[in-house]
Amino acid sequence: MQWRLIPPLCAAGATQMAIDAWLFEQHAQGIQPSILRFYTWQPAAISLGYHQRQFPPHWESLTWAGQPVELVRRPTGGRAVLHQGDLTYAVITSGLPPRRQEAYQQLCEFLIQGWRSLGVELSYGQARRGYIHNPNCFGTATAADLVLADGAKFIGSAQLRRGDVVLQHGSMRLQQDAALFQAVFATDPQLPQLPPALRDPKLSAKELQETAIAHLLAAAADCFNAELVLAPLIPDEWMEIQALISHPKTL
Repeated sequence: MQWRLIPPLCAAGATQMAIDAWLFEQHAQGIQPSILRFYTWQPAAISLGYHQRQFPPHWESLTWAGQPVELVRRPTGGRAVLHQGDLTYAVITSGLPPRRQEAYQQLCEFLIQGWRSLGVELSYGQARRGYIHNPNCFGTATAADLVLADGAKFIGSAQLRRGDVVLQHGSMRLQQDAALFQAVFATDPQLPQLPPALRDPKLSAKELQETAIAHLLAAAADCFNAELVLAPLIPDEWMEIQALISHPKTL
């Protein structure tokens, strides 16, 4: 089975969310095969879950690295995620088990296997009391999230499902700025410890991401029994995505 692999992309949050939403619709219409992509956010952003209507007023005036921290709404559910120093993945596919938790676990297997090859053991979290009232996605873990041995949440994921078609995307915390996290959520972050293979201070953020992606791609090909075919977005596709960015309510 062939999957479309879109090259890593660094872009604004509105662009990234429009791409995910557009690819979801394309796959739902049978135009696109299953899709995997990785991306980063520039400038830093806070993504809100599709149904998340309340958030602290100061989020609208935050800055980082001399730029405003953007607020963007995801097409998926869940709570707020800070996107700075993280790596995001997105999978769009179909034919998964009808039960949401089983679908999560089937898609998360490549994350578990990929990070295990880097020396990181991950397990599923468990939602605690107060989960539903916590605006911070990384403030607690659910059975759809992956945590480290010390309980620190490492990957938070969310889904959009329509019939047989699923978009699942999630954030992997690599080099998050603790001061920014504290400014956003008014709490000290429990930042994960990078594995030895990624802890070299000479390793740039880009090199760190490339190493992680290489291991995750190998795991994805194995877990999904797929040939990942590299296929960047073409100009005609960008035109349709731009239309979604210009009309965000359609997301």
